[in-house]
Amino acid sequence: AMEKSYVSMFLLLMAISCALAKDVGKKETKETTVKPKLPQTLSRGWGDQLIWTQTYEEALYRSKNSNKPVMIIHHLDDCPHSQALKKVFAEHKDIQKLAEKFILLNLVYETTDKNLSPDGQYVPRILFIDPSLTVRADITGRYSNRLYAYEPTDASLLYANMQKALKLLKTEL
Repeated sequence: AMEKSYVSMFLLLMAISCALAKDVGKKETKETTVKPKLPQTLSRGWGDQLIWTQTYEEALYRSKNSNKPVMIIHHLDDCPHSQALKKVFAEHKDIQKLAEKFILLNLVYETTDKNLSPDGQYVPRILFIDPSLTVRADITGRYSNRLYAYEPTDASLLYANMQKALKLLKTEL
């Protein structure tokens, strides 16, 4: 009779440890599916192969030292206009190529620098800053009520404005 109770005790322990192991295994797979497949880059999807700065301060510092203008994109992840512009921006070969000549920054939060919101804090908006650290408020999109806004259909205008930001640079130096 003694032997029998040992056996049942042993089976019970086996059952408990199996359940624990199953639980641990489940937790791991759940976490790995939550994590993104690729490491999240600073590009936030605006051009994964481009080099993006992390902060406004870093962008200004690098602009001054490399003599490249800054291109700042203010956007929000849950804004459909931002999402639509991002898709066009990321898939536009000429824009992506020209973007290499800029110090790039995309922000999902507002900076404290009021110069970056000359006509209000809306998204998406794109501003250029030259290496003398002057915000180029003169490089605007096509909308008079939101001067620095671009729609997905404005890709060619944005491209032209990027060229303008680079050209002005050459003539001023």
